[in-house]
Amino acid sequence: MPDTQDGRRPRSALRRAAARIDDATPARRDRAVDALRALAILGVVLGHWLVTALVADGGSLRAASPLAAMPWLAPVSWTFQTLAVFFMVGGHVATRSLASARARGVSYGAWLRARLGRLFVPVTAMLAVWTVAAAGLLLGGASFVTVHTVVKLALSPLWFLLVFAMLTAATPLVTRLNPLWPLAVVLHVDVVRFGLGGPAWLGWVNLAAGWLVPYSLGAAWTRGELERPRAGWTLLVGGAVAAAVLVRWAGYPASMVGVPGAAVSNLNPPTLAAVAFGLAQCGLALLLRDRLRRAMRRPLAWAAVALVNLSAMTVFLWHQTAMMATTATALTAGRLPGLHTVPDGLDWVAARLLWLPVFGLALVVCRAAFHGLEQGTRRSRGRRSRGRRSTVVRVHHRSHRSHRPEPKAARSA
Repeated sequence: MPDTQDGRRPRSALRRAAARIDDATPARRDRAVDALRALAILGVVLGHWLVTALVADGGSLRAASPLAAMPWLAPVSWTFQTLAVFFMVGGHVATRSLASARARGVSYGAWLRARLGRLFVPVTAMLAVWTVAAAGLLLGGASFVTVHTVVKLALSPLWFLLVFAMLTAATPLVTRLNPLWPLAVVLHVDVVRFGLGGPAWLGWVNLAAGWLVPYSLGAAWTRGELERPRAGWTLLVGGAVAAAVLVRWAGYPASMVGVPGAAVSNLNPPTLAAVAFGLAQCGLALLLRDRLRRAMRRPLAWAAVALVNLSAMTVFLWHQTAMMATTATALTAGRLPGLHTVPDGLDWVAARLLWLPVFGLALVVCRAAFHGLEQGTRRSRGRRSRGRRSTVVRVHHRSHRSHRPEPKAARSA
């Protein structure tokens, strides 16, 4: 019996902590928004860990993808390429936050500094760490190919943050923007680029226009234009059919992520097929909102989602570093299947799945080291907002000091 009681104590403590977080969350908070953001972040992380390989080639490491040797695995990219959902949620949260700031008399400049500070303070630390790491690798005798490969992978998340920052700055212009306008830009760019033999550089226009489509969908969500199930079904069916037609008859790649060596990437820069597929994902996300709201009524589920959201920037910035740190450390034991070998068969896929928990543990270490920077920006924003700091954040930090639930104070968007 003592063993059973001891075994129950951690579970009971966990449930009490989850209950405190649940009780402290304002009743008006739309938990589906947080759940969608968490799912989008985890989708990106798992997608990168599954389709990115570092192959030991002589004395160097080079990047490879299982999608190059096994193109029939393209549906994996359909599942884990969730950036469109993240941009839609980002547009919804930003437009709602801007409206709240204006109602409180906060200037656009102050609002924008607070939003961008949360993005770029953790980025500064990442750049500093990787500058030192790259210099150390070169001085330690690592080949230029290896250093270029690992630095490129580590810093690859930054392109997303630059686009997201640009769209955040443009939020006042996006609040009334119809998503059909940026969609029309993407369509015309692809027609000129692929249909009329236009210059390849023209595709980079879609880096802004392509992600503006789901971001402006988020603004439409804030305006209440996407509340009916019909909107979600239209996006899901219309986007899926359009993507299928473009892949089947217009020659677009089936993979929704970049594949090394491929002539065309659907993601870098975004193509019409990727945008259409993103619309389908956004439609599915909208249709799942009610189910997610019901699921988030469970304290344990909501606590897990809240903690992922509190660490979203840290997880996004450092997940590639966690994978590469594991790969480099394990290289001392030789070329290990699923980690250093060529991703050209199902045996590699099976081995890779076994490495995912190890990548997760490495990411936990990265979170412990760098999460304070993300929290620091939240605290600064809370002080500037006159104490309107996230209730969930406050409960998370105080849960070990008190069993009393915090009051359901309102939280700023």
